[in-house]
Amino acid sequence: MEPEINNLPNPQILDDLEEVKKIDVSNVLGSIQALANQVEDAWDQVNQLELAIDTSRIQNVVATGMGGSALGPDVIKRAFKNQLSVPLEVINDYKLPAYVGPNTLVLVSSYSGTTEETVAAMHEAHDKGAQILVISTGGQLAEFAKANNYGLYQINPTHNPSNQPRMAIGYSVFGIIAMFHKIGLLNLTDEQVNGVVATIRRLTSELDISVEQDKNQAKKLAFQIIGRIPVFIGSEHLEGALHVVQNQFNENAKTYAEYRIIPEMNHHLMEGLRFPQTNDANLFFVLFDSALYHERNRKRFQVTPQVIDGAGIELSSFLLTSTEPLEQVFEVITLGAFTNFYLAMLENIDPTPIETVDFFKAELSK
Repeated sequence: MEPEINNLPNPQILDDLEEVKKIDVSNVLGSIQALANQVEDAWDQVNQLELAIDTSRIQNVVATGMGGSALGPDVIKRAFKNQLSVPLEVINDYKLPAYVGPNTLVLVSSYSGTTEETVAAMHEAHDKGAQILVISTGGQLAEFAKANNYGLYQINPTHNPSNQPRMAIGYSVFGIIAMFHKIGLLNLTDEQVNGVVATIRRLTSELDISVEQDKNQAKKLAFQIIGRIPVFIGSEHLEGALHVVQNQFNENAKTYAEYRIIPEMNHHLMEGLRFPQTNDANLFFVLFDSALYHERNRKRFQVTPQVIDGAGIELSSFLLTSTEPLEQVFEVITLGAFTNFYLAMLENIDPTPIETVDFFKAELSK
């Protein structure tokens, strides 16, 4: 059951840039449009750094960060699963695992450089004698890294006009990829980076606000989702990308969103579609299929929609077209970014303020 278009504040706004600018006062759209530039800039910036890490000693990697600053490590953990030779764990908390020590590389990520959980984890990593890399725009993290001669990528976010951490995904993902490449944990060529950039530019040209609604898949998807809970479904190398999409829907569109992974969801979630009986009105599934998946997962992406449809729940399916895993990651991220932005516009919501999060931080500081 699609939402009533007549109930929307301004259903024509997605084709009206001037009206969009009145709502998007911090230019989140500009950050979305600049994603390809962020990727290029991060790759170039990090390749000019000297990072003193003894890779031969590294037995495990721990990445610590919160919210948008933790998205990069999560993308890397999934997209480079077949290349990482040591385990990578993402920690969203104050404390590090007990095994962290001199043979651990701790990546400390905070866009502001002041996130309290991440600062605490950084000091613990220092006390444990771990090797440390820091990615931040400044703040306490950058100061600590400089004072202790830790490897530091201090982001110069030229292409993030909104200055929102969640919208600096090009910097955070490719900054960390480039750092790991620099120290020998990953291997990525300029040609592969250029392929990612080309993919983002192609999607941006297809999904940008200048492309009218009847030809724009992100605008169509925003209309399908409005008034319902989106549930994003993917597999394998796309799991981190779905986390990015969920995060941006939460913070930009102020919308509850979920992501689920095949094949795991096939073992339990499908039984949960029967109740409550309002699921058909409240849920909307978005599936991302890929020719790169394991052949049995490809089969699951044929059967799973039948189960969802059988529960009376609407869905939309996308077959990703790029031939490289990392390019497909950014297909999903780019579509998600434009869609959640258009959803915010349909709801007449400025995507930048995170009033509840700010309230929560203020209460904690008392």
